[in-house]
Amino acid sequence: MNHTAVAPRVIEYPGSDGQPMAETPVHRDVMIDAIQILTRHFAERSDVYVSGNMLMYYEEGNPRKSVAPDVFVVMGASRDKDRDTYLLWREPKAPDFVLEVTSKSTRRNDLVTKRALYESLGVTEYFMFDPRAEYLDPPLQGFGLHRGRYESLEVARLPDGAPALHSKALGLFLHVRGAALRLYDPAVGEHLLTPMEEASAREEAETRAERGASALRDVEAENARLRARIHELERSVRGPEPPRS
Repeated sequence: MNHTAVAPRVIEYPGSDGQPMAETPVHRDVMIDAIQILTRHFAERSDVYVSGNMLMYYEEGNPRKSVAPDVFVVMGASRDKDRDTYLLWREPKAPDFVLEVTSKSTRRNDLVTKRALYESLGVTEYFMFDPRAEYLDPPLQGFGLHRGRYESLEVARLPDGAPALHSKALGLFLHVRGAALRLYDPAVGEHLLTPMEEASAREEAETRAERGASALRDVEAENARLRARIHELERSVRGPEPPRS
């Protein structure tokens, strides 16, 4: 009797769940800014992986068990590994930091379902931010894992007195300024620049450099003019040169 070998079933873990990236442009911009700011902040560390809006699968063999954090950071995961999804069983660990940008349609999911899931997966810190301050009070909330359970992070104060939440995982403070989420680096005493601020600062620096170069050219031209004038005056004082015999 012949027995035909049965090939093992190949399980696919899709890279998209078909859901929109964010509910509104405001929520999308917060997400993109945070990912770009953190990517730039950890640019010199190849062992820090920063991403967002990526499906994270947390049960091998079950593609229905997934979640897509808006922003997440993993310390100790390769930055340069090519990923379409984050398969938890193939990575060093769960994220150290997760940020969800809360909207009307995600409020309950962020507050209840995702909080419980991230807690069970061992996500060290979980932050939620409501850029319109309509669904969360306060609009920025953070939780840290303590003995396997989330506890609310205590409000700290920045040097200017602004209330903030400290992320030990990132080594940064998060706080709200207007409708924006800002990240403050206590190591240098400055806020991390948003992509727009960085582009503006670069443009300003280039403008200053161009002005400096133009001013230098003007000074050199004026020096050349003065040298020529001095040469003319010296010649007039000496008088005409005697004819050569």
